[in-house]
Amino acid sequence: MSGSHTKYKVPDEQLEELIHKYCRDFTELARMGRFDPITGRDEEIDQAILILLQKGRKNVALLAPAGVGKTALCAGLAQKIVANEVPDYLKDARVLEIDLAAMSAGTMGPAEFQGRFLPLCKGVAERYHDPSYPKMVLFIDEMHQIMPSCEGSAYKGLSEVMKPYLTVGDLHIIGATTLDEFRIYVALDPAMDRRFQKVFLSVPTVAQTIEIMKNLKKGYEKHHKITVPDNVIEIIVNATEQHMRKRNQPDKSIIMMDAAMAHHVKERGTGGELNLDSVYYMIGKETGLHPEAIKK
Repeated sequence: MSGSHTKYKVPDEQLEELIHKYCRDFTELARMGRFDPITGRDEEIDQAILILLQKGRKNVALLAPAGVGKTALCAGLAQKIVANEVPDYLKDARVLEIDLAAMSAGTMGPAEFQGRFLPLCKGVAERYHDPSYPKMVLFIDEMHQIMPSCEGSAYKGLSEVMKPYLTVGDLHIIGATTLDEFRIYVALDPAMDRRFQKVFLSVPTVAQTIEIMKNLKKGYEKHHKITVPDNVIEIIVNATEQHMRKRNQPDKSIIMMDAAMAHHVKERGTGGELNLDSVYYMIGKETGLHPEAIKK
């Protein structure tokens, strides 16, 4: 960021401090190699990029059930930015997830919470038209929680703070929620609904989940110091698909692979291949089924 700009109401140092305190910088994390490879979402990432490039409705609503990978899509976008695989407009852009929990911690009420959010919002917005600053894309997970109609949310009403900046087009927002929650909370407000274009993330099929898992496993193998053969990945995905129907892929398979590897290391130590008994044991523990029932 250019440090010489003093014309802004929120100076560079203050904005960077707010980002440091209240955001996760996905592009910085991607640069550090902190994300597993994001695969199988190229089409949806391209849709998001196309929306961000527009002049008018340049905000993205990622709509998908829990566990399908809305946050992973933002990580994938950050990886593309870092790899310089985006149009010039998004070159060196920053994808910043707003940590609403950190921002609301210790506040006495909505006014104080919104008072923390406002300078961040203003600082990002007032640099929007300055070509010497890379674009900043703010990611808000569970975006329905910022709507005034979301009773019981500590973040309700934050959308009202953002709306003036969205209306004049000085912000890029990626919001993530489920289709139902979007309809119930966000679409109630025509001004908000109008500013966002929807990108739907489908639940990956068994075959797609197996591919995702094969691409992910290296990071888990490095962490646990055991290997996971491809046939074991297929067993995990098929077993979670059959026995954990209320949860979505790829999340449930990733969680079960990680848990089975941890169990293997606890029982047998590191080295070698993931033992299937650990897979059946952990899926059984999660589902309440006897491990023998899962083997069949």
